[in-house]
Amino acid sequence: MKNDTSRVPVSVLDLVPVREGHTAKEALQDMVELAKHVEKIGYQRFWLSEHHNSPTLASSATSILISKVLDNTESINVGSGGVMLPNHTPLVVAEQFGTLETMYPGRVDLGLGRAPGTDMQTAHALRRTNQETAFVFPQDVVELQNYLKPLEHQGMVHAYPGVGTEVPIYILGSSTSSAQLAAKLGLPYVFAAHFAPQQLEQALSIYRSGFEPSDYLAEPYVIVCVNVIGADTNEEAEQLSTSSDLFYLNVVRGTKNLLQPPVDSMDGKWNFYEENMVRGMSRYTLKGDRETLSEQAGRLIGELQIDELMAVSYIYDQEKRKRSYEVLKAALTHK
Repeated sequence: MKNDTSRVPVSVLDLVPVREGHTAKEALQDMVELAKHVEKIGYQRFWLSEHHNSPTLASSATSILISKVLDNTESINVGSGGVMLPNHTPLVVAEQFGTLETMYPGRVDLGLGRAPGTDMQTAHALRRTNQETAFVFPQDVVELQNYLKPLEHQGMVHAYPGVGTEVPIYILGSSTSSAQLAAKLGLPYVFAAHFAPQQLEQALSIYRSGFEPSDYLAEPYVIVCVNVIGADTNEEAEQLSTSSDLFYLNVVRGTKNLLQPPVDSMDGKWNFYEENMVRGMSRYTLKGDRETLSEQAGRLIGELQIDELMAVSYIYDQEKRKRSYEVLKAALTHK
């Protein structure tokens, strides 16, 4: 049975990749251009992800980038996918996002993750402590929620601006523990299937079965982030996807090459083990022309009963990356 994808919102996750032969400044310009483009064609939200100590990604100062995108767009929701909460105090995050919400009312999303978004040495440099702060993530989420509530629900310390803004919070994750937390707090759940797909189905099952309605959400809401390589032909999409393969090969090898142009073939670029690792990480990839993407997306949304699809595209050419999001939107709306 063909699933009706036309009612499923579609959004973008941007890690602000720096392209080979280009600068970080150009990557930030690409970010703004892309946000304006996807707003124009009807995307729901545009999220930016926090990463540190990586020359390949220019998204370390996430809240600043969010402000830049909000300032250059008019209606699309903009947020974090996510803020890695162990790197920050809840009060500072509440102040930052309370400020953003005050400047751009009703357009700010706050996605929260428990991973550091970097290596352990950099995590220590960020936190200035050896304490494993990921263990207090649930308490930090609740503390952050409280800072954003009306004044009568708060203690002695307040986030100004922030009080009463009630910026919508989303729990991000790639494991069953994040699903349990999102369910217990009655918050929307966003799964990072674009790089860590192993526990996707189990996590969604746990989230839905354990969901407790809250003041924020009456019933479960699931967003799944996947890789998308859309093009006018399947052959072009296949070729464009080699940039994504090389990006994930970076992760497997622990190297820090900038986003590479596509190649005609990956033969000789990786060994059998590396190819399997990359294929495993990027298992949830929608790739092809409009008709192919429509079939793939329909099957994925139908099988997992996704409420919203989020797409990340590691495509070297900026115009082809924009085109990829056009093809995906057309594939979902059957236009």
